[in-house]
Amino acid sequence: MSGNEALPPGTQQIDAAAAGRQRRRLALAEQPPWLHQEVARRMLERLPVIKLQPTQVLQRRPSLGGGDAGLRQQYPQAVQQWWEPDDAIRQHWQQRLRRGFMQSMLERLRGGAAPALVAQAATGSAQLLWSNMELHGESDKPGVIREWHDALAVDGFLMFSCFGPDSFIELRPIYAQHGWGQPTPEWVDMHDLGDMLVHAGFADPVMDQEHLRLTWETPQALLADLRALGGNASVLRWPALRSRAWHARLLTALESLRGPDGRLGLSVELVYGHAFKPLPRVKVAAQTEVSLEQMRAMIRGPGKH
Repeated sequence: MSGNEALPPGTQQIDAAAAGRQRRRLALAEQPPWLHQEVARRMLERLPVIKLQPTQVLQRRPSLGGGDAGLRQQYPQAVQQWWEPDDAIRQHWQQRLRRGFMQSMLERLRGGAAPALVAQAATGSAQLLWSNMELHGESDKPGVIREWHDALAVDGFLMFSCFGPDSFIELRPIYAQHGWGQPTPEWVDMHDLGDMLVHAGFADPVMDQEHLRLTWETPQALLADLRALGGNASVLRWPALRSRAWHARLLTALESLRGPDGRLGLSVELVYGHAFKPLPRVKVAAQTEVSLEQMRAMIRGPGKH
């Protein structure tokens, strides 16, 4: 496709190769990013509004999320499955699990079985699909949302979180002033994400947002935390390597972020969403094609998996 204008919102702003490198780097860490763990805690607090008790919980890109222990505690009888599409990350976690990297955690959870790792989720297999801080780093967001929908059983529900467009917005004028390219992708607004959910076949999407202000004592600490969260995967970032002189200029420029409290501050917008997968709707036409899976789901009816 030659023109970005033909692409869906949020599709053209992520460098897929750069985002993949960042995910693989984060997967090597012993813990998910600290902010992701905090977001997982806030997502877990929202689970009680969902009355359905899933028998299978599917975590998408779990090395990013930090919600595994909480999901096990919330749904102790559910089968836990990790969906990791990246071959290198999946192999890395398979090795960790084999050598008992998670044994102490599992013992604290009363001997829960190690999660099954899959490259692709089975169609209609999960009652809960959990995606924490994944979607903003995906280059094809509509495609990922369709994959979520396919993996859920009828009446299953999705819970996800991601960065919103106001995240780290204070960096943009600094970078624009110095001609340094774009410091972050143009992340997608929650209303556009809601539209993508409906277009993919989800029902009753509920979108919410939350704004945080993060502060640091030094520019060096700020940059270290941003790297720990992943990094800049914008297709509009500066394309060349940076020098030590540029790094020194960046540290100086970041001093403009100091607020009245004397600390450097950045805004973070968190977007939360949940939605249900309804019975498939068959369009009435002179000739209608229905997949075998759709026909079975319609015969079974709601709540019968």
